[in-house]
Amino acid sequence: MTQVQKRRLGRGLAALIGDDTSEESVVQDIRSLRHVPVEMLHPNPDNPRKHFAEEDLESLAKSLRDKGLLQPLVVRPRADGSFEIVAGERRWRACQRAGIHDVPVLIRDLDDKETLEIALIENIQRSDLNALEEARAYRQLLEQYGYTQQQLADAIGKSRSHIANTMRLMSLPESIQKQIEDGSLTAGHARSLVATETPEDLADKIIKLKLTVRETEDLVRGQPAKTAKIKIEKDADTRALEKNLTEALGLGVTVSHKGLSGGAVNIQYKTLEQLDEIARRLTGVSI
Repeated sequence: MTQVQKRRLGRGLAALIGDDTSEESVVQDIRSLRHVPVEMLHPNPDNPRKHFAEEDLESLAKSLRDKGLLQPLVVRPRADGSFEIVAGERRWRACQRAGIHDVPVLIRDLDDKETLEIALIENIQRSDLNALEEARAYRQLLEQYGYTQQQLADAIGKSRSHIANTMRLMSLPESIQKQIEDGSLTAGHARSLVATETPEDLADKIIKLKLTVRETEDLVRGQPAKTAKIKIEKDADTRALEKNLTEALGLGVTVSHKGLSGGAVNIQYKTLEQLDEIARRLTGVSI
C-alpha cells in the first residue's frame, strides 16, 4: 500500500467510501470510478450484516427505479477479475430487484482487516446492524486482528463500555439471541437479562407483556442474580501480558483485570522447588 493510500486510511471512513471531498480524494475517486455489471460483484463473507429485511429492500428498490443509484459501492478486486463488495451490499441487492444491470463502484486496494473495519463502521453509522451482528464483528476484530477494546472503541467512535456490554449479549441462550435478531427483543432488553438465572423465562414475559426497557430493568431487580461468573473475553493487551510473564517466570501466569476495581495475578506451580523460586524472585529470600 502506498503512502498516499495510508494517509487516506488515516482520514477515516469518509475517505474510503467516497465522502471525502478533498482534491486528492476527488482525483483518486475519478480514476477508480467504474460501472460494472451486478453479476461481477460478490458479497463480502465477513460482512457483519447478515440479515436484510425484505420490506427495506423493496422500499430501496422502488427508490432506485425512480432515481437510480446515486452513491457508488466500494469494492476491492478479486483474483478472478470480479470484485468483492466492501460497502454497499444492501444497495447491490436492491439494484438487482430494481432491474439495474450496471452499477457505479469505487475500487479500493484493501486487506481483510481494513475491509472488515469499513463494513463495521459503515453499518454502525447507518444503524444497519442488529446488536448481535455488532457483537460478532467486535469479537472478530478483537480475536482475529488483535485489537484491544479501547483501540476498537477509538476506531469506531463508541465507548469501551458499549463494546464490552454488546459482546456480553453472546453469553445469552441461543433462543434469546434469535429473539434479538428477529426484533422481538431490543439490545436494551437483552442486556438486562445477561446476569439473571432464568433469562428465557424473563424474555418470554417481556415479549408477552410488551415491557419497556425501564420496566424490564425493574422486573430484573426482583430476580435472583446469576451465580455463575460471566466469562469476559480478555483483550489483546492482557493476553500479551500473560504471555510475557509466563515466559519470564517459566510458569503459568493468568491475569484477571476488573477495570477500576483492580484485579488479580495468578502464578501456577507444580512443585515446592517452583514455589521456592517464586518466593526468591519476589522477596529475594528462599522459603
